Amino acid sequence: MDEATQAIVLRIRPLSDSSLIVHWLTRQHGRLSTVAKGARRPKSPFRGIIDLLFESEISFSKSRHSSLHALREVKLINTHSSLHQDIKRLQLLAYATRLLEKCTEPEHPLPGIHAIISTLLTHLDMHPVRPALVYAFEIKLLNELGFNPPLTDDRLSEESAKLMEQLSVLNWVSITELKPNRSGAEKLSKFLEEFIQHNLEHAPKGRSQLLSL
Repeated sequence: MDEATQAIVLRIRPLSDSSLIVHWLTRQHGRLSTVAKGARRPKSPFRGIIDLLFESEISFSKSRHSSLHALREVKLINTHSSLHQDIKRLQLLAYATRLLEKCTEPEHPLPGIHAIISTLLTHLDMHPVRPALVYAFEIKLLNELGFNPPLTDDRLSEESAKLMEQLSVLNWVSITELKPNRSGAEKLSKFLEEFIQHNLEHAPKGRSQLLSL
């Protein structure tokens, strides 16, 4: 029996001259990999509706023998086309994808994380990247996974601890309206980098480049 779920395209790679492997973030199944047979053919029903960061309702048939499942149908919800025109937004989302992949196992339900990514995509359709969005994504993801960075850590100043508390609960629009002092933001950035390195062995590449934009 086919299964249906809301999904976001995280990665795409060729499988053959005619087919693709598509890596998704789904509500019910977490990170999921599917084979889109014939997707590279000009007359494929998948043509034009599978691309990086597209949001869709998909159906797939689970494989009994591998982690690659058969993609059956894709109903496009949102292409987030403006994201593909801005390198800063793409760099933020590429880092978010790498961090997500580092933190999670395939095919474990991640409804909260799907909501974090989906709302971030919608926000970035209309708003530019800010460093606070990077910190907020890290904090929200870590909290969702149960790693909750402690507000009482000695490495945090009063300002940086308050900022972290705000970033953990505010929505994306409110986060971009914050005006933290530079010292507090820098201490929080260093603390989060060290916290991620300690818990995940190393931070995914691209963070420093992203924050220097």
